[in-house]
Amino acid sequence: MAQPSSINDLPDVILFSIIAAISDVRTRNSASLVSKKWLYVDRSTRTHLTLRGNARDLFMLPSCFRSITHLDLSFLSPWGHPLFSGSDSTLFAQLLKQSFPNVQSLVIYSRNPTAVHALAPQWPALRQVKLVRWHQRPPQLPPGSDIPIFENFLDVLDLSRFYCWTDDIPPALKSNAKIATRLTALNLLNPAFPEGFRGQEVEEITSSCPNLKKLLMTCMFDPRYIGSVGDGTLISVAVNCPKLVLLHLADPLALVNARADPDTQDFAQDDAGITVATLIEMLSGLPLLEELTLDVCNNIRNTGPALETLTTKCPNLKCLKLGNLHGISMPVGSKLDGLALCHRLESLSIRNVADLTDMGLIAIARGCSNLSKFEVQGCKNITVRGLRTFVCLLSRTLIHVKISCCKNLGARSSLKALEPIQNQIQKLHIDCIWDDNLDQFDDLEIEIDHKRKKQKLDFDLNEARSWEKLKHLSLWFTVGELLTPLLSSGLEDCPNLEEINIKVEGDCRHFSKPAEREFGLRCLGLYPKLSKMKVDCGDTIGYAHTAPSGQMDLSLWERFYLFGIGDLGLVELDYWPPQDRDVNQRSLSLPAAGLLQECLMLRKLFIHGTAHEHFLMFLLRIPNLRDVQLREDYYPAPENDMCTEMRADSCSRFEDALNRRRILD
Repeated sequence: MAQPSSINDLPDVILFSIIAAISDVRTRNSASLVSKKWLYVDRSTRTHLTLRGNARDLFMLPSCFRSITHLDLSFLSPWGHPLFSGSDSTLFAQLLKQSFPNVQSLVIYSRNPTAVHALAPQWPALRQVKLVRWHQRPPQLPPGSDIPIFENFLDVLDLSRFYCWTDDIPPALKSNAKIATRLTALNLLNPAFPEGFRGQEVEEITSSCPNLKKLLMTCMFDPRYIGSVGDGTLISVAVNCPKLVLLHLADPLALVNARADPDTQDFAQDDAGITVATLIEMLSGLPLLEELTLDVCNNIRNTGPALETLTTKCPNLKCLKLGNLHGISMPVGSKLDGLALCHRLESLSIRNVADLTDMGLIAIARGCSNLSKFEVQGCKNITVRGLRTFVCLLSRTLIHVKISCCKNLGARSSLKALEPIQNQIQKLHIDCIWDDNLDQFDDLEIEIDHKRKKQKLDFDLNEARSWEKLKHLSLWFTVGELLTPLLSSGLEDCPNLEEINIKVEGDCRHFSKPAEREFGLRCLGLYPKLSKMKVDCGDTIGYAHTAPSGQMDLSLWERFYLFGIGDLGLVELDYWPPQDRDVNQRSLSLPAAGLLQECLMLRKLFIHGTAHEHFLMFLLRIPNLRDVQLREDYYPAPENDMCTEMRADSCSRFEDALNRRRILD
């Protein structure tokens, strides 16, 4: 009788390839428990590792991951403190070298340059470095000295989460000219830069790094400031870095997702110092471009002719993001123009295009028939009719949609417009502005002049269809709005929804109290597979301890937003507490700690703020909790480390108590 075969009978080469293809960390961990052979295969094929835990516990440093090439040390606790200092720096660096001898990519929280200077010599093959810091530069260091341009021949330098000043970058690159010349990717897309790089700084950076293939920067486009980015700067980027594959130039305000009043959206007050002729010349000098972002906060008018050149000058362009570029599509009859001629686009994002109408949007859908991702923000002339026709034309390919801050597209209108693709969309963002007037949907007829045919699209308001492929949902709320109308708006049937991001923004000081007792999180229990959630109240402002009579302080607002979260069965939660900006601090309150402890299924909890030690001890009542971290990841992070909410010893005592518990799995 033939013996039954199993997966272990596969040749080792095939088994190694199968396990190496598994990306989910918990699945790999489970696979490693099957047998000693599978354990060896997992450890031998794992290339990415993020270390968590306390930096003082060197005896817990794993030594079995010898093939790691991408190592992330930025989450070691106490988070935000120097990784090591003094006599232990050499020992720690050598231990890391022995445990991970093949590191090529490193991410590290660099509060001061000591750790980086100690670690860099240990890995001569280091090619990619990302520095993280939300704290201010140590006062004793001169400008640019805390940006270590290593002796290694770096290819990629990422400073997108590194708190520094714009005038620190050019000196650091000039003083290490040989290494800067080798760089192929430079990420300076940092929201900590309040004004962005001036034109002269952009020219100095690009001239120092002529071999860049990826460049991401925040720039000052406002012509009211001396040295703003204009025609000469854009042309210098193309001349200095002709090999660019990805170019991302954005105004700092675009990074913080600043929202304008939808009723006042129109052309900006001033025009940028950039002409259409310059755009054409710049694009002509970058023939290898695959991704382009030009997101400004000042007007660039009549850009259609420049966008038409993308088809011939940048034939490989797949991803395009535009902000405040007007005249991108102004069709006359059935003739396509401007952006609609970019037939190869797969991802498109447009923001604050004041003259974009339904006809322009439909023309883009006709021309860009391969779009799989579409984002629109701040376009007040787009209506539900135009958007519905747009998604109908792209029903074969469109799976990722974001609709934000558009006057005529509230939550219900957006969902109605997306009905033709609701059974295939995978990722969605809408603004939860509850537009109650549904009369506009009755007997709606949209005529599409496409290939000289007319198509009638009928709405059935009573038809219930499933969002069966939707896995990620993102929602925006203004302060005081409720979550409960979401389900009745058309999202009641999402059988495979796994993750929800909730962003709440506004000033609580304008309200004495909410209209209802709770925000409505418990209604999300209708989604059976929901396991991950982000609740971001970081831009919710209120009174921390000084609420006047008749006003709620932030602790009561936290109770309002988190009430019922324990009923959801979440496994991972990221939570940004609201803040009082007068004290530059976000802190977990007593009601919030009490409600979070009711999330009995939680395994990972990241609090993007601070918490008192005795509030943290509440979390020990969550039986399966494995990973908890406090992160002050906002600019600038508070410097007063003697506060009881931020003391390193407090975090360490909580971690010790967490590790002493017995967790079954």
